[in-house]
Amino acid sequence: MEAAIITIMALLFLSFVALGVYVTVKAVKATKRGVDRTIDQARRTVEDTTLRAKSFGQAGTAGELARLRLSLRTSMRATQEALQAGVGEDASLKESLELFHRLSAHGLELDEDLKRIEREPDRAWVTGQLPELTARTERITSSADALRRAARERALRFAEDDLSSLSAQIDVEAGALRHWTTAGPETTSGTAGTSGTVPGTASGSSVPGGQGAASGSSVPGAGGEPSAITAPDPRLTSYPWEKSARPETTT
Repeated sequence: MEAAIITIMALLFLSFVALGVYVTVKAVKATKRGVDRTIDQARRTVEDTTLRAKSFGQAGTAGELARLRLSLRTSMRATQEALQAGVGEDASLKESLELFHRLSAHGLELDEDLKRIEREPDRAWVTGQLPELTARTERITSSADALRRAARERALRFAEDDLSSLSAQIDVEAGALRHWTTAGPETTSGTAGTSGTVPGTASGSSVPGGQGAASGSSVPGAGGEPSAITAPDPRLTSYPWEKSARPETTT
């Protein structure tokens, strides 16, 4: 009996130890990922600041190479942020994001080439390579800019459609709230004239045979009583309040 209790206690102790080790490892990994992200962001900020200083402070080949690298990094980062922010709301951007990942491979390759050429001692050879490097940079940044602008224009178009639908809904609702103002004098007099009169008699006269007097009813609209509020406009249409889902298209 005592041996069984000791075995159970040992198993419980080992379980708690294993759980503690697992939680500690997960926490360390999460902390490491956070530190890595902070370091990467700090390194990118330092590199961008250095490139910006070189592009403005240095002339000739060195300044041109810094300008190309800065243009490439800025365009690619802005496009990546725009696509990642919009893919959660628009499923069509998944294909655009996949295309951007393929474009990123070419961008990383070009950035590495520019880094190596910056360390090249033969300035004359580097100057000869500048036209080809400039053309590659412009092709990649133009493609990235096209993806980013198309995604933003698509988001603006859907926002405009939603705003137009909402404005139409508000106009109809405002008209429904003011529907009593659409009942003119003709509508009121026509309603009163057809409610309790007999053809051929004057408006407000009683029904022949004293039936009106016997029943004690009066003609609607006579005696200064207000007419009833008219029913809502049957042409009133309803609009869904929720935002319409964006269609997934390939264009």
